[in-house]
Amino acid sequence: QVQLVESGGGWVQPGGSLRLSCRASGRILSINGMGWYRKAPGKQRELVATITSGATTNYTNFVKGRFTISGDLAKNTVYLQMDSLKPDDTAVYYCNADLTSWGNHEITRTYYWGRGTQVTVSS
Repeated sequence: QVQLVESGGGWVQPGGSLRLSCRASGRILSINGMGWYRKAPGKQRELVATITSGATTNYTNFVKGRFTISGDLAKNTVYLQMDSLKPDDTAVYYCNADLTSWGNHEITRTYYWGRGTQVTVSS
């Protein structure tokens, strides 16, 4: 089985910073890409940022210039540096991985999700 575990969430005042981490573990052969999504109360889950195994990054417009995704996919790890945080950034942040794993005599490529970490921005 494969697990994704996030850490680094918490409470911060507007304008502050947080750094989220996510590590995948289990029967992983390779990771094609990882990313961060978030879900605020009353809203649908939305993309925040992604990074590929070739280190190509993609950001949604509302975090460009404030958030930075990085990681070492060969080590199954991705980070999200969040600066200049706003109250609208309050949400549960989820790690996602597009990876190839093995088990039950087969190799499978699929998406996995972490359980999420809460980020609260308020004064």
